[in-house]
Amino acid sequence: AILHRINEGLVIDLEPVNPADVPVTAAGALKSYKLAAKAISRLQSLPSGNISLMCDVLVREVSELTGYDRVMVYKFHEDEHGEVIAECRRSDLEPYLGLHYPATDIPQASRFLFMKNRVRMICDCSARPVKVIQDHRLAQPMSLCGSTMRAPHGCHAQYMANMGSIASLVLSITINDDDDEDDSREDSNQQPKGRKLWGLVVCHHTSPRFVPFPLRYACEFLLQVFGIQLNKEVELAAQTKERHILRTQTVICDMILRDSPISIFTQSPNVMDLVKCDGAALYYNKQFWLLGTTPTEAHIKDIIAWLQECHNGSTGLSTDSLSEGGYPGADALGDAVCGMAAIKITPSDFIFWFRAHTAK
Repeated sequence: AILHRINEGLVIDLEPVNPADVPVTAAGALKSYKLAAKAISRLQSLPSGNISLMCDVLVREVSELTGYDRVMVYKFHEDEHGEVIAECRRSDLEPYLGLHYPATDIPQASRFLFMKNRVRMICDCSARPVKVIQDHRLAQPMSLCGSTMRAPHGCHAQYMANMGSIASLVLSITINDDDDEDDSREDSNQQPKGRKLWGLVVCHHTSPRFVPFPLRYACEFLLQVFGIQLNKEVELAAQTKERHILRTQTVICDMILRDSPISIFTQSPNVMDLVKCDGAALYYNKQFWLLGTTPTEAHIKDIIAWLQECHNGSTGLSTDSLSEGGYPGADALGDAVCGMAAIKITPSDFIFWFRAHTAK
């Protein structure tokens, strides 16, 4: 029996127990925790500065603990779309590693639930749901958000079936939310204040599969420790990136002071070292300097004309999508150019950074 509290009282989940399943016995539960402890030890022995390696080891450890056909680390990017960055799978299954999925693939309501309930198991998405019989004296419908017995939504069950998956186990990866300074963050539609959902460990199985509570709890403990270690790595990476940007800014500012803006396109470091981008362009004294993947000179002239007409009062513009930003010629740029940041040096001179469209 597994208990959790809701506004109306306590919800008791009665899970089936097979005495032959080792993890459900006291000795089996202890063995599960020992296996998780060994996995934690292996994670903590990894060299720092390599989040990718950490995720690769994590999926192997979860796969060995749970026996699922496919185990993935699914990371949320800044624009909230997801990417499979690590995978351990059965050899005959199609790889998902490197695939991107739109932010709508996992709605905000689901992400909020993953923050509250760190483990979500679906034993058989094809199983017929059982209707809940509720006492008429209860004023509100009983919430099963925290219940392990909760049936999947019909559209999610179909989504799993389309992927050839019958059973799944999802474990939340959370880290500190250093950008969270808004005290109003903790409401019904937002993640709990102080933490954010960095990603998920997603396990799929091609046949019905039940993971006993002690083993699920051991996996949850493993993910909590992984989250602490990941948080340190994320903070270290952010500090390293910030130091690099500050050094680059100092060098580039010195280059500009000693020379014209041309030097930051013709010397090293250049403007592409300052901003994560696929290309950069300088339009200065009616001449072009291009780096990486950029629009054609004719297209850049058209963008300048648009900026002068529609954003003349601004010293710059930044947009994730030129199309959504209102630039009428965005479709002609194709997928090679999507996002743009622009700085006005003089009324007629500009620096541009461009990013390609991310396949999702």
